[in-house]
Amino acid sequence: MKDGTFTADRLVALYDRVADAEDAIPRLRRFVLDLAVRGKLVEQDPSDEPAAELLKRIAKRTRDRIKAGDFKEPKSFSAIDRSTLPFDCPKVWSWVRLIEIAEVSYGFAFDSARFNDRKQGVPLIRIRDISSSDTVAYFDGAFDPFYVVKKSDFLVGMDGDFNVRKWAGDDALLNQRVMRMRNWSAEALPDYVALPLQFILSHLHGKTSQTTVKHLSAKQVNGIKIALPPLAEQQRIVAKVDELMALCDRLEAARAGREAVRDRLTAVTLSRLTTPETDAETFPTHARFALQTLPTLTTRPDQIKTLRQTILNLAVRGKLVEQDPNDEPAAELLKRLLIERKALESRNAILRVKKIPEIKSPMFRPPNGWLWCPLVQICDIVDPNPSHRMPQYVSEGGFPFISSQNFADCDGINYTIGKRVTEQTIEEQTQRFSILDGAFGFSRIGTIGKTRPLKPERDYGISHAVCVINPVSAYDLSMRFLRLSMTSELVLSHAHNGVQSVGVPDLGMGVIRSMAIPLPPLAEQHRIVAKVDTLMALCDQLEASLITATTTRSRLLEATLHAALAGGSQAA
Repeated sequence: MKDGTFTADRLVALYDRVADAEDAIPRLRRFVLDLAVRGKLVEQDPSDEPAAELLKRIAKRTRDRIKAGDFKEPKSFSAIDRSTLPFDCPKVWSWVRLIEIAEVSYGFAFDSARFNDRKQGVPLIRIRDISSSDTVAYFDGAFDPFYVVKKSDFLVGMDGDFNVRKWAGDDALLNQRVMRMRNWSAEALPDYVALPLQFILSHLHGKTSQTTVKHLSAKQVNGIKIALPPLAEQQRIVAKVDELMALCDRLEAARAGREAVRDRLTAVTLSRLTTPETDAETFPTHARFALQTLPTLTTRPDQIKTLRQTILNLAVRGKLVEQDPNDEPAAELLKRLLIERKALESRNAILRVKKIPEIKSPMFRPPNGWLWCPLVQICDIVDPNPSHRMPQYVSEGGFPFISSQNFADCDGINYTIGKRVTEQTIEEQTQRFSILDGAFGFSRIGTIGKTRPLKPERDYGISHAVCVINPVSAYDLSMRFLRLSMTSELVLSHAHNGVQSVGVPDLGMGVIRSMAIPLPPLAEQHRIVAKVDTLMALCDQLEASLITATTTRSRLLEATLHAALAGGSQAA
């Protein structure tokens, strides 16, 4: 292997230094591409015909195409200004316009009324099909053969990510917003040109001003300049890129395998804590094992989310704190809650419940002193907008109209975003229902299961996507415990069971009123909340340490790749 070549061993050595970074392999792929387009991936051979000679033949071909009417210079066509070039290339390389080395054409806006998914007619290539070389849509109308894409044509998506791909599928039609390159100059290897082209388009993608979908224009394409090596070097670069990308594939597969094993070990470790077979005798052993192994197994924030849910599931199963036989049983607590509920109903402070739903198929046998009860039995549940009619929104002024979109990460509500409504809407909601001390909102449409405390002061409105959970007693129920119960996957999945949602996920008010809640003695509720707070604080610390470590690894990756790139192919 020549000294100046960036070898597979060097790539592996570089990967070993940055492997812990989450995006190490995608960044390594971009690094290889960066080396390739700058002439730092393989060694230059002085015996290769210089690209300047290729440029002479390309220029003659362009003149011949113009004379034959096969090529028309765009209005924006101008001489290559070396001061505007993105980087310096080796002396034996030359810069050339993309449209001089390939026939560039753009798709046609075929009549969408003739599209079908029954495979009638000719396959139609849309942007989403470029990467897969497969199509779902077909066109069964007349078409110009000019727009037929052949195997090995190169395509570019002009919206979204600007992906460059060689078409590997059957003949298909070139739809609008897809660019095609074919009839390449003999001096340019298409598989090579695709490398700097993707590099340039990714750079353009980052510079475009649109905040949502990015768009590539024909004018931008006309201005694309490619750093062209000697033809023999183009072939060496393509071969080396193929070799190193295949190595990246293997590294990525190995990493995915390790992460899958890590995820399985984490899942098994956590599942031992919540399985019905785990009793009071075996739980401490499983808990100690989890505490010893989780710091090693947990490397990603999504794993912390799983850990948080495990804590909540343990809490609602009664496995997080010890039961105290001296605690007043939940059955006595429920009697008082029902008395207080009826008192509120008699004063018309809350809506009267005509029939208490039964708990069918409880999730598990509750601990001694606990019982199952439907949510509506222990609290007041309000749909803020039962008619579901849209209120009058205002663009300026007005009052916040909250939904789950306003539920901030810090267990609060962000009143500065989202829609705003008139004072009339606030007054109508204020007259229809109260928000009591300890009340919280529960998101039931779209994002389901988020809860946030609601302040009694009525300077905001509430969307029907959030229901209000009011306490029926200020003393006989911990609303904090109720919140963590309603956000546990155990309780939510049981409520979801059998619910059919079309389109946006939702939980109906009837389902929420019937939601099965495991009710512990009041004293145990407070002990559970205190323990959950302690464990969630530890999760916060673990998550913060992961974020710090991720940031550090990302900076190390950036510095390592920058140093390797600055050092050329001799680095790493």
